[in-house]
Amino acid sequence: MLNLPLAAGLATPRATEIRRATPADDAVVLDYESRFLRRRRLTSRTGLSFLVDLAQTTSLDAGDAFVLDDGRLIGVQSAVEPCLRVEGPLPRLARHIGNRHTPCQIAADHLLIRADHVLETMLRGLGAGVTPTMAAFNPEGGAYGHGRTMGHDHGHP
Repeated sequence: MLNLPLAAGLATPRATEIRRATPADDAVVLDYESRFLRRRRLTSRTGLSFLVDLAQTTSLDAGDAFVLDDGRLIGVQSAVEPCLRVEGPLPRLARHIGNRHTPCQIAADHLLIRADHVLETMLRGLGAGVTPTMAAFNPEGGAYGHGRTMGHDHGHP
């Protein structure tokens, strides 16, 4: 599909829909915080500016795609950002990270969290090996929200 720059006087393309795990015509690179949005102007890798105008705030994952009003698909890619690679007794360390409602990416041999000096100090105090690193951060979604561990209702009035 052609990806032409916007000409003077033409309307800005809009995205009002997301498709999950869809091959795309172009891409935007967003960090973890930026992948949580409802309405924002974004610019793709090729320079296409478009307006995201979703019905509700949505957590996006790498591989999702914005559907533009002209049918083009703009994929979502995870930006590389400052993280902490955590090694050691993973179940115990994951419990402490989760107890602080901190997003966490889980691998077989390590955990990955966004860089945070307070959590780094806590984890080192628990005996973890902590290595600052730059990585694409794609944490577990949690039981109560797609892509984010969001607040949840326990049924209390």
